This record gives sequence, structure tokens and C-alpha cells, in this order.
Amino acid sequence: MQMSLREHIDRMREEGYTVRSDHHGSDPDLIDPGGSAVDTWRESYPYDERMTREQYDAEKYLLQVELLKFQYWTQDVDGRHVILFEGRDAAGKGGTIKRFTEHLNPRAARVVALNKPTTTEQGQWYFQRYVQHLPTAGEMVLFDRSWYNRAGVERVMGFCSDDEYELFMTQAPVFEQMLIDAGTSLTKFWFSVTAQEQRTRFAIRQIDPVRRWKLSPMDLESIDKWEAYTDAKEEVFRRTDTEIAPWTTIKSNDKKRARINAMRHFLNQFDYEGKDTSVVYAPDPEIVRRGLEAVGD
Repeated sequence: MQMSLREHIDRMREEGYTVRSDHHGSDPDLIDPGGSAVDTWRESYPYDERMTREQYDAEKYLLQVELLKFQYWTQDVDGRHVILFEGRDAAGKGGTIKRFTEHLNPRAARVVALNKPTTTEQGQWYFQRYVQHLPTAGEMVLFDRSWYNRAGVERVMGFCSDDEYELFMTQAPVFEQMLIDAGTSLTKFWFSVTAQEQRTRFAIRQIDPVRRWKLSPMDLESIDKWEAYTDAKEEVFRRTDTEIAPWTTIKSNDKKRARINAMRHFLNQFDYEGKDTSVVYAPDPEIVRRGLEAVGD
């Protein structure tokens, strides 16, 4: 019988695994009892080495300058932009959002991370709780998980009925078409992490006291339902990856490359004032793919 995630982490702690961080913003490493960093990030990854800290810092700075230009332009032209951040637990969504918004004016760039629906919200049209958070003119809204909760965790964990799920899958493309027709841009990111790397990241969260808050009971259950979440993800791509609102997948075993390529892909969609094409161009095709192309991977 396969060991559960909780049992796996407990055994690692007993065997002397630790967490190492340089406390300068670098992502932590899981260290085995022999003192070597666990390198599960290499699993099915297209590069032999992770992006260096020096390259990452240099590219991140330039892209954040471009994001500021984009924000100023958005305010000048009364644009409205929505970015959805979806994907596996511990895939790096939150860290990417943080880098997107790090230097933006918070008055015109909001992050929305909703808790479970209230009793009142449960009685509403499903999309209603999200509509109230949509951007006004000149604003960007970044959803840390979104209306696709219904097709992901709610579907897998049995929190919605089959009828509710089917209604969502029918209405989501229509809802998104309405947003775009009304002048709101919609970018849908799916962050992908491999099974062993996800376990490593969960172990880091459980072993490191300052990160333990990031590991919920739902997280511990999710990895033991890996295949069910895979099926749910692929059905989302099949039914909601449309020409007007495509899904963009980001391979995020290397968080630094994931963040850089997500920012680059987002900015590359727009012809904003002052765009520096030596910084903003098509993202790395080894890291970034369309959702439908990733079905079956």
C-alpha cells in the first residue's frame, strides 16, 4: 500500500531531513540526512540546471519595470485586466503573484484570494461572488485561484454535484466570452508541478516551522488524489480552452523560470506604450504551452 503524504513527511522528519534557506529571498531546499539538496525538480524537466539567482534577479527587475509601464498604460487607456492563477497545490502560484505585484501601485492592482463560500454565497449564482471582484477601468485583478475551483477541488473532493459541475462547464466559456466582449482582457495560467517535486515542497512546508501555515489538511489530501486532479485538469482544458480565452500552462518545477516566463507571456500579449521588445518577447516554449497541447502529458 502506498504511503500517504502525511506518513511520508513524518518519516522524512524522523530520518533527519531539514530545510535550508539563505534568508535572502531564495527558494528553500530540502536537505537529506547526508547534507545534499533533494533534486526532485529535475523530474521530467527540460533543463539540467535551475535558473541562477543572478540571471533571475536581472530578468525579474527588467520585467517588473515593464509591468509598471503596462500599469501606467492601463490607467491611461482605462483598460481592465484579469489574470487567473490556477494549478496544483504548491506549484508556485502565490510566489508568482507576489513577483507580479511587488512594485505595482496597489490602488490599481488587486489580488483576490477567496475563502470557502459563505452560506449567503452558496445560495447565489456560482459566478456572482467573483463578479463583485472584477476590475474597473484602469485596474488589474489577479485571482489566486478562481471560479475554476468548481472544476478542480470541488469536483475532486465532492463539494459540488454532477449537475452543478456540468452547469459550470457549460457557463464558464460563456461567462469568459462576456468579459472579453465587454473589454476585459483575461489571462488564464495553469502552473504545473510534478508529483515528486510537489511532495518535496509539501515536506518543506511541514518541516520548516515558518512555512507550516502554508500546508493545510486539504493539501495533504490533494496529493493522494493526484490522478483525480489530473483528470479534472485535463477536462478543464478540453472544455474551457477556447480561442478567445485559452489556457496557458507553466512548467514550474523551477520556480524562477516559471515566474519569469509567466510575466513575459502576460506582457507579450499587449502593445503597451514604451514596450521594450528586448525584454518582452515570446516565452520559452519548453516552459510555456497552451493548455490543450498539454493534455495527456
